Amino acid sequence: MIPVVAGDDTIVQQVTIKAPARRIFDALTDPKELLRWWNVEGKFQLIHAESDLRPGGKWSMQVAGCGPDRTSSIVRGEYRFVEPPSLLVFTWIREEEHHPETLVRWNLEEKDGSTTVRVTHSGLTSERLRARNSGWPTIVKLLQTYIASATAH
Repeated sequence: MIPVVAGDDTIVQQVTIKAPARRIFDALTDPKELLRWWNVEGKFQLIHAESDLRPGGKWSMQVAGCGPDRTSSIVRGEYRFVEPPSLLVFTWIREEEHHPETLVRWNLEEKDGSTTVRVTHSGLTSERLRARNSGWPTIVKLLQTYIASATAH
């Protein structure tokens, strides 16, 4: 996994996964698959996901915390570009927080049976906003582990 910071308002994570780009694209966009891998035991768990996978279509995810207060949060947005299996771009809005709309971009580049996955989260205009959205290394690792375990079966 290659952590990269592309600019003051951007977080970038990159990893290579031994799987076709289409397989990874499906794991990123199918609500049933997202529910299987977007969680860390003892920290957070995705409990609901919706996706209208088309430009202009809406998506949302509800994540429950696993701490003592078990608070949940909703992240939602709108798809801007949907080009399977290589590009997915959508807005990112945390419903209960007063942050500006930001943009998440997934680039998937397949070569020789492996796919380079690069996620770029831009529009993070403050240190607080960058800190609040700093979980991409964890998410990319969860995706990589999920794809590897699903491929092994």
